[in-house]
Amino acid sequence: MGSLKYLPLPFRITQRLVPFTSRGIFTTTSLDKARSGRFRVSIKHDKPLTYEEAQKPHFIAHRKAWNSYNTSSFKYFGLRKSQTAVEDVFIRKFMTGTWHNLFVSEIIIKRQHNFIRIAGIVQRAVPVRKMYFLIGYSEELLSYWLQCPIKLELQTVDDKKDMIFKYV
Repeated sequence: MGSLKYLPLPFRITQRLVPFTSRGIFTTTSLDKARSGRFRVSIKHDKPLTYEEAQKPHFIAHRKAWNSYNTSSFKYFGLRKSQTAVEDVFIRKFMTGTWHNLFVSEIIIKRQHNFIRIAGIVQRAVPVRKMYFLIGYSEELLSYWLQCPIKLELQTVDDKKDMIFKYV
């Protein structure tokens, strides 16, 4: 538009006052975009996702289950909610460290009374003898540390590529 010094005086004054006199309340709708928990689409559509990762966050408990099941969140049953959360983090870190690069899915922890079940899908990259050793080793150490019986419920797949649900 150019500079305002060459315009007539009344036009310059009104141009400077317009932004201050036309203030009001903006009533546009807000953009409630939930971006967390969603994976971005890659340029070449070559990013692999498992079934759990492909589900959007609002489908949890409809198409996808929770990763921890416990009764400490119920009223009158849970006297140790914070201790349960810390134990779940400890179990997940122990399992990913012991079963290094073998888990191809999320680690699912199910608690029923005093019994803990740990479920997941593991790839067959180690011999069967070593797999049985890791199962026994994990069950014994976790049951000793957590003072409750532990059971591992593992399924195996040949390769990580068998877990791919879609590409984004």
